[in-house]
Amino acid sequence: MKIAVVGTGYVGLVTGTCFAETGNDVVCVDIDESKIDKLTNGQVTIYEPGLEKLFLRNLREDRLSFTTSLEEGIREAAIIFLALPTPQGEDGSADLKYVLSVAEHLGRIMKEYKIIVDKSTVPVGTAEKVHNAIADNYNGEFDVVSNPEFLREGVAVDDFMKPDRVVIGTNSDRARKLLNDLYSPFVRQGNPIIFMDERSAELTKYAANSFLATKISFMNEIAQLCERIGADVDMVRRGIGGDERIGRRFLFPGIGYGGSCFPKDVKAMLKSAADEGYDFKILHAVESVIQLQKSVLVEKMQAHFGDLKGRTIALWGLAFKPKTDDMREAPAISITEKLLSMGARVCAYDPEAMETARRVFGDRICYCNHSYDALDGADALAVVTEWNEFREPDFKRIKQLLKSPVIFDGRNIYSPEMMRGLGLQYFSIGR
Repeated sequence: MKIAVVGTGYVGLVTGTCFAETGNDVVCVDIDESKIDKLTNGQVTIYEPGLEKLFLRNLREDRLSFTTSLEEGIREAAIIFLALPTPQGEDGSADLKYVLSVAEHLGRIMKEYKIIVDKSTVPVGTAEKVHNAIADNYNGEFDVVSNPEFLREGVAVDDFMKPDRVVIGTNSDRARKLLNDLYSPFVRQGNPIIFMDERSAELTKYAANSFLATKISFMNEIAQLCERIGADVDMVRRGIGGDERIGRRFLFPGIGYGGSCFPKDVKAMLKSAADEGYDFKILHAVESVIQLQKSVLVEKMQAHFGDLKGRTIALWGLAFKPKTDDMREAPAISITEKLLSMGARVCAYDPEAMETARRVFGDRICYCNHSYDALDGADALAVVTEWNEFREPDFKRIKQLLKSPVIFDGRNIYSPEMMRGLGLQYFSIGR
């Protein structure tokens, strides 16, 4: 099948590469000439484990190509995926200017039936807006479909190649058949392709991410209570996670979530509800908890040291989660900004996000080439992202490098008992 993917960001590049991997001819379109040049020359422009191997193979086999011309990109495509940015507006709503601009352009250049698929995370009613934007400039037949992505950064290739479900919103039998054929190779083990109307599909993405954000915020609240009553949140988590109605995933307390999805989607869900005159009380609480949780680690430092002015804090981890260089809404940003505002010095290390961090902080913090370099002469270590390489460090070396043997663990990756046995002062979340 011939496919076009408009947008070569995180979702677009993974989508295009994975569709090419199953034998489709994929053309990816982007207005950024520099990015298209890099991709055409074999340079992957995002960090995502497992992607480069598939990308290079399909580029070599001529199943994957790139262009800055929308007209060229869609000329032979039966299906056009829109994987465009939907940045958050000041009121929490998703800005559809890029999506609708491309839709208008498509209307001017389409010459035959095509399926236009909203792959971006978009508010309810977007499929209708895209349809109208195309129809204003094109009188022929076409269908607009909602097909939200459920990709987790760090495991996005596996998520796409082996999805637990595929959600497709369409009332068109013609579009349904083509998309069923397209996705069939990805669900050979029996996971469902769930067809529904466009509005339900659009809401499904927001509902899924908002529910997962709610689980995280709930456990952060439980962690706060555990600290006050002397309980251990790890034990509580294991106790409730064994209930199959609850499940074990997304029950880890910490310093809050980040990334391009959860924060933005919760805000967008709240805005959509407000637009319909509904007060989504649970999500207001979720939003409140996440903002408070990003302050917890700094509050623990203040309680321990008192005045943080002149202190040097070593930060391990800057990305919002392991296996990515993405720092969008990362807790590390809030923590670093609070520390700097209090007169502290920050020395940071992350396996993949150092260049991203330089764009965020400039020269206001110290960047280290190795995890242990950040510790040399620091007053404390703060673990902010749970990269595997931080899980079993040389604690003897940590004690030697730090001015005082104290660790603030925002991800609960160490055992309190082991830390005490090693003579380290240790502060974690809910334990």
